[in-house]
Amino acid sequence: MSEKKIKQKRRHIKIRARIHGTQERPRLCVFRSINHIYAQLINDDNAKVLLSVSDKDIKAGKKAKAEIAKEVGKAVAEKAIKDKIDTIVFDRAGFVFHGRIKAVADGAREGGLKF
Repeated sequence: MSEKKIKQKRRHIKIRARIHGTQERPRLCVFRSINHIYAQLINDDNAKVLLSVSDKDIKAGKKAKAEIAKEVGKAVAEKAIKDKIDTIVFDRAGFVFHGRIKAVADGAREGGLKF
């Protein structure tokens, strides 16, 4: 494993020690790969994924990755509001809070989620 991945994993472990999702306030976990972005709402009490969205689910066309990430955030918010979830805990999974990670958070806020 590369040094960069080791540091990212270490940051993720530190973040997860402080963040815990419940049924009323699930954890929004965001994963960013080179080409795609994924978001899940997770209930840590039952270890269940409540819903998930990725950029593969969204027909984006020729848009920038940050714009697609914002749409993923809006889609997560839309699905969560349908399931009567309006507050969440944001888990950046060790990634720096800028770029596509921030775009997902902004899209979720625009969609109506509070965190």
